[in-house]
Amino acid sequence: MRPSAARRANRRDDTGRGQVSTSASPPKGVRHAAEHEPVARVLPMLSVPHLDREFDYLVSADQSDDAQPGVRVRVRFHGRLVDAFLLERRSDTDHVGQLGWLDRVISPEPVLTPEVRRLVDAVVARYAGTRPDVLRLAIPPRHAGAEKSRRGAPLLPVMQPVDSAGWARYGRGEQFLEALGAGRAARAVWQALPGERWCDRLAEAAAAAVAGGQGVLAVVPDQRDVDALWQAATAMVDESAVVALAAGLGPSERYRRWLAVLRGEARLVIGTRSAVFAPVDRLGLVIVWDDGDDTLAEPRSPYPHAREVGMLRAHQLRCAAIVGGFARTAEAQALVGSGWAHDLVAPRPVVRASAPRVVALEDGGYAEERDPAARTARLPSVALRAARAALDRGAPVLVQVPRRGYLPSVACARCRTIARCRHCMGPLSMSDRDAEGAVCRWCGRIDVTPRCRRCGSEAIRAVVVGARRTAEELGRAFPGHPVITSAGDAVHSVIAPGPALVVATPGAEPHAPDGYGAALLLDSWSLLGRQDLRAAEDTLRRWMGAAAQVHSRSEGGVVAVVAESAIPTVQALIKWDPVGHAEAELAARTSVGLPPAVHMAAVDGSAGA
Repeated sequence: MRPSAARRANRRDDTGRGQVSTSASPPKGVRHAAEHEPVARVLPMLSVPHLDREFDYLVSADQSDDAQPGVRVRVRFHGRLVDAFLLERRSDTDHVGQLGWLDRVISPEPVLTPEVRRLVDAVVARYAGTRPDVLRLAIPPRHAGAEKSRRGAPLLPVMQPVDSAGWARYGRGEQFLEALGAGRAARAVWQALPGERWCDRLAEAAAAAVAGGQGVLAVVPDQRDVDALWQAATAMVDESAVVALAAGLGPSERYRRWLAVLRGEARLVIGTRSAVFAPVDRLGLVIVWDDGDDTLAEPRSPYPHAREVGMLRAHQLRCAAIVGGFARTAEAQALVGSGWAHDLVAPRPVVRASAPRVVALEDGGYAEERDPAARTARLPSVALRAARAALDRGAPVLVQVPRRGYLPSVACARCRTIARCRHCMGPLSMSDRDAEGAVCRWCGRIDVTPRCRRCGSEAIRAVVVGARRTAEELGRAFPGHPVITSAGDAVHSVIAPGPALVVATPGAEPHAPDGYGAALLLDSWSLLGRQDLRAAEDTLRRWMGAAAQVHSRSEGGVVAVVAESAIPTVQALIKWDPVGHAEAELAARTSVGLPPAVHMAAVDGSAGA
C-alpha cells in the first residue's frame, strides 16, 4: 500500500502524539466528536499480514453510546469500507494529522471480550498468524435476527447429584472430581478404559464444575460426539444451561447459540473445533476429547489445533483441563512429561479386566489354527472364526477398513503398475462390481477399457479394497446375516441390537447399544505404511477407537488385527498400553528433534521470493 494511502487510513505514528482534531471534513453533513474519549482504536479485518495493526478513528457524538470496546464497526480504509473490531476508546491519539470518522457501528453487541482477545493474541503468537485470521475463526458471522432473541439465565444448573463411582476406577479419579467441584486448577490427561462410556464420565466432570459455579467448555471431533455428550450432559445439568455449537447448525442458529454463551445464558458449551474460542462466562474447565482426531486441526490459516488452543486458554485463566481419549498422542504425553498435567489412568488389573482379547495374525497362541494362506488372505480363518462365534452369540461384529468405496485403487494384473488416467494421470478406481470402466479419482472421467501404459495389458487387480467391496465379501462368507456399511456420506450413528456385520471406516463406526462381540481390523499395511510422522500414533488411535467398543475378554470379546504381531503399534494394542506407546513415540521424536519436542515453522514460497 502507498504511504499516502496508509496516512488516509489514520495510521498510528509512534514518533509523536497528535491532538484529537474535530475539524476534519466529514464526508456527509456535519459531525461532532464525542465529548468523552472521542478516539476509537480499531482493528480492520484485512487479510494482508503487514496491516495487522490498530488504526485510530474519530467517534461522533451520536455513535458514542454504541461504540464500545468489542463491538463490530465499519471504517473507511484505502478508499473502501471494511469491517473492523473496536478495541478501545481513547482521549488522544498517536496519529499525527487529522483523523477520519468511524463510518458506523454495525452492532452494539460487544462480541470481542477481553478474555477472547487475549486468547486470540496468544494463538497468533503461537502459530505466527494474524489477528484477523484468528478472529474469523473465533467469532461467527453476524446474523441480525439472532441478536433480538434471548434465552434467559438458567434457573436450575444441576439436576442430579454427581456420582463419582465411574471415576473411582481411575487412580485419584474421585479426588480429581472433587477438585473440579471446588474450582481448583486440576489438569489431567485421561486414559479412558475400553468399553467406557466416555460421554458419561465427561458429563460427570462437567456437572461437578457447573455445580461449583464454573463454566465448562467441551470440544469434541464431530457432530456424533456432540450429540452423545449433549445427551449425557443434559441428564445431569438443566438443558437450559447447555449449548451445543457446531458448523452444521446454519448461520442464524449458530450465531443465536453463540450469543447465548456470550450473554452468560449457558454454563456448559459443547462443540466442535471452533467452539474452543466460545466466550464462556467464568470458565473453570476445558475438555478436549480424542485430541488425535484430525478434524480438531483447523484447515484455515493459521491452522490452530483445538487441543493447543484449549490448553492455552486453560493456562491463561489458570483453570482446570482434561485431555482424554482411548489412545494418547505424543502432545498429550508431553503435557504429562512437563508436569503441566497429571496422568489419570486405571490400574493395570482394571485395564486387563475391561479390555477384549486382541489377536494378531502371527500370534503364537493361534499357530496350530492358522491356515496356510493366512499370511496373504485378507480375511484369514482366525478372523472369520472370531466373527462367526460372535454372531452365534447374537452380538454384532465390527469390521474396520481404512478406505471407503469399492476398489479405491487398482493396478495392472500382469506387471502391478498402478492404473492411471490417460487424461490427467490421476489414480483409477472401480466404483462397483458391475461398473462399465474405471473412474479417475482426480478428474472423474471414465475409462471404459483401461490399458496398462507399461505392458499394454487390459487386466486389472485390486490394490486397495474399500468398505463396499469388503461388505460384499462378508455377505458371501456369512449368508443370512445383515451387512451394514458405514462410511463416507452414509454414516450410521447407531445400530439395532442383534447379530449383524458392520463394515465401517475409521471414525464412522456406529454405536452398538450392547457392544460388539468381535472386531476385525483389516488392511493394516495401508495405515502403518503411510509416510507420515503420525502414522503409528494415528493407526493405534483408530484401532483402539474400534476395539474399545468390543466386549471384554471375560464376555468373549475378541479383536483380530491383520498385522505382524512384532510391530510395536500392534504390541501396544495387544497389551492395551497407549501410554507406553505415547512415551516411546515422544522419546523417539525428542531424539531426532521433531514436534512436539521442538517447535518447527515452514516457510513456503517461490525460488524468486
